[in-house]
Amino acid sequence: MSAATPTLDVVAPAATTLPRRPRRKPTPGRIVAFVILLILAVTWLIPVVWAALTSFKPEAEAAAMPVTIFPKSGFTLDAYISTLSASSVPRWAWNSLYTSVMITLITVAISALAGYALSRMRFTGRKAIISLIIASIMIPGQILIVPLFQLMLSLNLVDTYWGIILPQVVAAPMVFILMKFFDQIPFELEEAALMDGASRLRIFWAIVLPLSRPILGAVAIFVFIGAWNNFLWPFIVINDADLMTLPTGLQTVISAYGIQYAQNMAQAMLAALPLIIVFLFFQRQIIKGISTTGIAGT
Repeated sequence: MSAATPTLDVVAPAATTLPRRPRRKPTPGRIVAFVILLILAVTWLIPVVWAALTSFKPEAEAAAMPVTIFPKSGFTLDAYISTLSASSVPRWAWNSLYTSVMITLITVAISALAGYALSRMRFTGRKAIISLIIASIMIPGQILIVPLFQLMLSLNLVDTYWGIILPQVVAAPMVFILMKFFDQIPFELEEAALMDGASRLRIFWAIVLPLSRPILGAVAIFVFIGAWNNFLWPFIVINDADLMTLPTGLQTVISAYGIQYAQNMAQAMLAALPLIIVFLFFQRQIIKGISTTGIAGT
């Protein structure tokens, strides 16, 4: 007879209908806060709208004085067509997408495993490791550029994708965020599995990860956005134009050909488009992940 393999299914609580929260009455303080937030939102939105409108202007009109908000001769896609056909933007976009996805996957995996180990396991030096993680968050990344570049040079990873990816996969803030979230998961959910002989890795995969989808999604989105926008490290470690990421390649074009307002704005909008799409599709995931971290109350 063979022993039955224990199952680690997590039974979700029955859905309950929550009472609708009463609508709050407007007060002078809330009205003032709303007005201030509205002004800040409009202030942030003005440059974005300006860049979008400029990208649809002819180049001569984009640089003409006096400045006009809307194109007088009508909207045109010349700047976008020129950007996509006469430059390496598609190649740079692929490089950014590939490196950002790889950085996101590896960072989330490492951070989740490290955060779970620090949250659930008790071993000698645990508090010292947590203190080092917190201390490393306060160290500016620019200080590590020289030793990281020397390390990549010694490993022959300069001008390679892995030269971009590897130095960015260790993210102390994400380890700390996931550790604090795992601290809030009741340990009783894991006790039965431990008594049945399940390993820590099995418990982590079958119980902890399904309960951590909101925070894992939020962390993945934050890491992806940071990796996509990163300019300094790819600029230092990559010299081959075919391996440049989008922020680095766009800066190279601006430096080589000077300022072409419509085309530069079109390039900026194309670079921001993936991030806008990510936010539009995953904004609820981002907000839910932030609200479930529990950091604000610690």
